[in-house]
Amino acid sequence: MKVCYLGTGAAEGIPALFCKCSYCEGVRVRGGKEVRSRAQVLIDGELSVDFPPDAFFHAARSGADFSAIKYLLVTHSHMDHFYAHDFVLRGYKYGRDPASPTLDIFGNREVREVFEECTRRELRQEIAQSIRFHTVTAFQPFTFGGYTAVALPARHSSKEPFVYLLQKDNKRYLHLCDTGLLPQETYDYLASNLSDPCDLITFDCTFLWEEGSGARRHMGLKDNAEVMLRLTECGLISPNTKKVITHFSHNSAPSCESLNRAEKEYGVLAAYDGMEIEI
Repeated sequence: MKVCYLGTGAAEGIPALFCKCSYCEGVRVRGGKEVRSRAQVLIDGELSVDFPPDAFFHAARSGADFSAIKYLLVTHSHMDHFYAHDFVLRGYKYGRDPASPTLDIFGNREVREVFEECTRRELRQEIAQSIRFHTVTAFQPFTFGGYTAVALPARHSSKEPFVYLLQKDNKRYLHLCDTGLLPQETYDYLASNLSDPCDLITFDCTFLWEEGSGARRHMGLKDNAEVMLRLTECGLISPNTKKVITHFSHNSAPSCESLNRAEKEYGVLAAYDGMEIEI
């Protein structure tokens, strides 16, 4: 699997759209890797995990062919992870001769409702026929192309948010965004159904160094460490498992210096927009 972190920011991006805090103002001056668009992961050029309002920018900046995306896994319906309005442009005179004639979207019932609500007024029938929505439920594996995926309960909102376990060619990727500390049922499933460690795990690290309660909807580094320990106890992390932190908020001031420190102290890789990992 080739995994590209097209966007690594939280909902507001960095610098935050309407923010005048000292960190955002500094990023506007410095630019570089501290500029972060909304979170999106592209796998093998054909599978996207989430689809934010920055997808157009991601395609233009990276050179990726988004018409070649065949599959979309949606974690939850929040706008920064599922900007469904863009799909009215997937065909007709807006998008000619796409590399993939169809797009399969996988998400929960709330995601499906948001898709229907956002596209109802403008989605032409000839485009609608090329988009297939699949409602997924927790703990029920599903297959597409050469992938097998399973949606797992997350702790983020009341609308059945999911994280995903993805497998292809004996490679295992665990996507843990957006979520706070994982519910016990997710650990139980992973411990019972995986016989080998994951090759790559992506962790929500919205709060970075900030400490808080275990009831939060996102994680920071100490939360990540707790999840890593639990996953190691379940046999899902080995010395060869790559661990990536992402989904940073401007409130956590994720400067290069701060992230370098996190990498050294927690044994992780801090994602930046455009970072690629192959497993």
